[in-house]
Amino acid sequence: MNGIWPILYAYFDAAGELDRESMRLQTQLALRAGAPGIAILGLATEVNKLSIEEKHKVIHWAAQDLGGTAPMAVTLSGVTAAEQLELARVAVDAQASYLILQPPVRPAGTMAEPELEAFFAQVLDGLSTFAPAIPVGIQNAPEFLGVGLNAVALARLRAQCPNLRFMKGEAPVVIIERTVHQVGHGFPVLNGRGGMELLDNLRAGCTGMIVAPDCALEQQQIAKLYAAGAIEEAEAQYARILPTIVFVMQSLETLVVYGKRIAAWRSGMDVQHDRRCALSPTTFGLSAARRFAEQLGALPGCSIYPSTS
Repeated sequence: MNGIWPILYAYFDAAGELDRESMRLQTQLALRAGAPGIAILGLATEVNKLSIEEKHKVIHWAAQDLGGTAPMAVTLSGVTAAEQLELARVAVDAQASYLILQPPVRPAGTMAEPELEAFFAQVLDGLSTFAPAIPVGIQNAPEFLGVGLNAVALARLRAQCPNLRFMKGEAPVVIIERTVHQVGHGFPVLNGRGGMELLDNLRAGCTGMIVAPDCALEQQQIAKLYAAGAIEEAEAQYARILPTIVFVMQSLETLVVYGKRIAAWRSGMDVQHDRRCALSPTTFGLSAARRFAEQLGALPGCSIYPSTS
């Protein structure tokens, strides 16, 4: 996995059900912008609020909308290895190109690191029996999920499970840089955090980022400028979008309440329903989100919702 991958938000209709048209539009806009692929069912997709049937819907819808024109990375969630493997079979049947294992979040609390390493090994071993050719990554996000693997455990797991091919982090760049250095060459590391420290992540050796769609298009362009050696222009473009990134990345709830609205408004639609959000949108917060959306402008082929003309 290389480049800037947008991870789809979960949009809900007025009745609180997954909104088919909004989910389709996200994928269409990602393809139109030339994204290297899309990711689904991560933290931005509010996967912890989706039923297993809804997870299946998101997978099938994304596969239909991509139509084989770009790869799809599916995050596997579930409190047991069996649950993650069951979801993996659905993703494999839908022609997923990459699978990402998420640490299980259990009511009793998070796993200790040795238990998590054993859990990942069990899922990876199971995947090798029916999807040996699909590269698998792990989501190492202790900052958001409360548990993760250190570089030594990650290297040990990599040696044990040859289908483990990459890592998706959610960490400050000084931590990610150490991980990149310690896990060795030939093991791609991507970061997230909405694109915080984007250019420094690339300098640290990350092969790309998985970010929500709020400003994924701009981040894609910035990464291309950086790769082409246009560093000053990349820095200037990044400075333009950084206030938006800082605003939406104060917490996961801020992302799915305000970041989702910025992405929606830039796409010409609105957020009709929030599902079980600990954070309620405020007048001030909505005003700030609206300002950021209008500063970034509509996505190609779209108009800001509602029209500001």
